[in-house]
Amino acid sequence: MRTDTSNELSAPAVHTGGRIKLRILGTEISLLDQLRLGAQCDLGMDIEFNNQDFITAQHTAALEPDTYDIYDQCFHNLDIVWYWRAVQPIDLSRIPLWDEVTDLTKAGRIGPNARIGQGDAPVKKLYVQPGFALSDRPSDSISMLPTTHNFDSFAYRSDMSHANQMSSWAQLLDPRWHGSVALVNEPAIGIFDAALAAQSAGLMTFENIGNMTIAEIDRLMDILEDRKKAGFFCSFWRTAEEAASLMIAGDTKIQSMWSPGISRLNLVGVSAELANPAEGYRAWHGGLCLAKHLSGRTLDAAYEYLNWWISGWPGAVVARQGYYISTPERSRQHMTEAEWNYWYEGLPAEVDLPGPDGVTRVKAGAVRSGGAYLQRANAIAVWNTTMDEHNYLVRRWTRFMAS
Repeated sequence: MRTDTSNELSAPAVHTGGRIKLRILGTEISLLDQLRLGAQCDLGMDIEFNNQDFITAQHTAALEPDTYDIYDQCFHNLDIVWYWRAVQPIDLSRIPLWDEVTDLTKAGRIGPNARIGQGDAPVKKLYVQPGFALSDRPSDSISMLPTTHNFDSFAYRSDMSHANQMSSWAQLLDPRWHGSVALVNEPAIGIFDAALAAQSAGLMTFENIGNMTIAEIDRLMDILEDRKKAGFFCSFWRTAEEAASLMIAGDTKIQSMWSPGISRLNLVGVSAELANPAEGYRAWHGGLCLAKHLSGRTLDAAYEYLNWWISGWPGAVVARQGYYISTPERSRQHMTEAEWNYWYEGLPAEVDLPGPDGVTRVKAGAVRSGGAYLQRANAIAVWNTTMDEHNYLVRRWTRFMAS
């Protein structure tokens, strides 16, 4: 019903000594109960989800590696756990569908003419080298199995005046929206929404927006702190649910937003759209890491889970909340033609389309902002990134939140 669990995908673990249980540490991006139940059914093992926010999940992954078996996170959250050797390399000989994973992660771009985007493009830390260094040079093992990803921008009320002008990140810092702007409260994400806005508005420039200097961080944070003290920002959020609630309540007209948030807004009748910025998207890519302590039977089960994730059905589930998967053709087999055309081809929805929970998420006639997958993947300005000066950024961001 869900996915092909034949030997093409993995050699099953020898289930002796009781039923296997895998503990998955991650965030709301992919720890959906529909996926947990599907994995339990298809793989014949117990799946436990530990759903945390980005910062808490990262700290837990690095400092408490024995509390999880698989780390489900994003490439920009990889550095810390890799530094602390909390996770182990993934043997590509045990990932039969690796050849079907798109070039967005394996080569850094979806096509030969696409821009890679600044910052932590996943390919830069995908392949494991001798001495456990990470780079874009292909090898026999990888740090993280690429899975869910998307290309984010900002949301705006499409029923307000000037809605037809929302084609630049600069709008996030436009004085017209004073008091009705919200940013995502996560340093490695929110900083880039703000940086793209500041640069597009002509407030400052960056030598490399994906790896800012201390002076650039200070300049940007000074701009944000001044705006915050003057009442420009009305709020900051950490989950898609919080983000949507701000616009539902009428607190915001323009704000950082993730795809599940925009779907919730449309579902409750709030006229909101995601912008298609001329400067390009802020991209992110999720994936799965194997905890260092895994071995034997539990390691076999973990590889089964990894292979299941890219086998088709899970990718169809995440598509219904607006995310893409690294093996899209596999997932296409588990989506209706109307779903595929809307989520991947950028065409108007022929009928009402369901979310992962089966409840209508997209109304007939709606069109996904930014067009088809290839269009969006060809327009990446910067990736979510843990910069060289990340620790300094976190201190300044914390000060910003407290100001």
